[in-house]
Amino acid sequence: MPKLTVKVVDSLVRAGVPGLTGDGEGLYLQISRTGGTSWVFRYKIAGKARTMGLGRYPETGLADARGKAADARRLSKGGIDPLVARDGERQRQREIQRIKEAKLITFEVLALEYRDAHGSAWSEKWRKGWLRKLELYAFPVIGKLSTSDIETEHVLRVLQPIWATKTRTADELRGQIEQVLDAAKARKLRDGDNPARWRGHLENLLSKAEKKKARQRQHFPAMNWRDVPELMVRLAQTEVRAAVAARLLILTGARSHMIRFAEWAEFDLEAGLWSLPAERMKMRQAFNIPLAPQVADLLASLPRLEGNPYLFPGQGKSGVMHANAVRNLLHSLEYHDITRHGFRSSFRDWANECTHYPREICELALAHDERDQTEAAYSRSDFVEKRRALMADWANYATTPPVLNVVHGDFKRA
Repeated sequence: MPKLTVKVVDSLVRAGVPGLTGDGEGLYLQISRTGGTSWVFRYKIAGKARTMGLGRYPETGLADARGKAADARRLSKGGIDPLVARDGERQRQREIQRIKEAKLITFEVLALEYRDAHGSAWSEKWRKGWLRKLELYAFPVIGKLSTSDIETEHVLRVLQPIWATKTRTADELRGQIEQVLDAAKARKLRDGDNPARWRGHLENLLSKAEKKKARQRQHFPAMNWRDVPELMVRLAQTEVRAAVAARLLILTGARSHMIRFAEWAEFDLEAGLWSLPAERMKMRQAFNIPLAPQVADLLASLPRLEGNPYLFPGQGKSGVMHANAVRNLLHSLEYHDITRHGFRSSFRDWANECTHYPREICELALAHDERDQTEAAYSRSDFVEKRRALMADWANYATTPPVLNVVHGDFKRA
């Protein structure tokens, strides 16, 4: 028979004497040393004594406590631990709530959050382009869908209309969708495999031949390395700032945007070093470019504009030389079939055919670090001095008039 009544419970609470008062069949009113009052249920499971809290008093009254104790008692008599059962039910309720919340997060919302989380390491142009592709092709189809509901059929509805005509864009878009859905899984907003993955999945549903052709089209038209010295002669005879930028572009193997936004503070002409901060690099890692003597001399002769930090200042919003200045100069010299970026390939082909420098040195000269993370952790050198020798040889070759160049001669190194 139950031993407690509501009046007895109230009197015990007012008295505030610490301890346990039993109601019978394992139910107790507990008063702590600090005056807190609550209900507990004591039971045994597999021969081990356990205590289960049933709620605070007076939020949980006597009748509710007896009901909870009765439920727990039935479980324990059936060999089920009430604590384990309660934890399982709480986990189930949390999962139900998680699914409800996941349904409220659409692909578009998560894509924008992904952009905001990772975009600080991207250039402004890349940020805009990344979002623009989604706005044009993905958001109209899957933007309002919950990330948990997106399946292969939805991804195909985005990609198939442009796979044959805009394969490169479609493949980049597929990668973006894959990234966003991976982020959704990391946040436990979806389960299962990523429906936008290529290997072993979409490669079986979309033309691999189209993708291969699109990748091939990414190569920039490049000048044959044998023709570089002749171009350098013509550039040296051209008295415009863009010609200096073009010569610097060729002699350093740098990317076009690195040249356009180059600042005088980055150069130590005496030490022959160009130090680029991480925010100016594609991979967001600081990088040093050794300067050949010809480059140091070229920059030393370049006039500086007082109060302007840039080597190649301009009148536009960017404050630097127009993005097409070098291209327009090359076109005016009747070089219509080459690109600025292609000079990096010219340098790489020359290094491969005319020198014996190790592959990793040649790749590092282009800021391509092909070492894996483990190797890079133990080999932290960027081989500046070895690259200095390579770039000096390249500058010697590129600035020597064509009739004096000996192609397979002085530049061979063991």
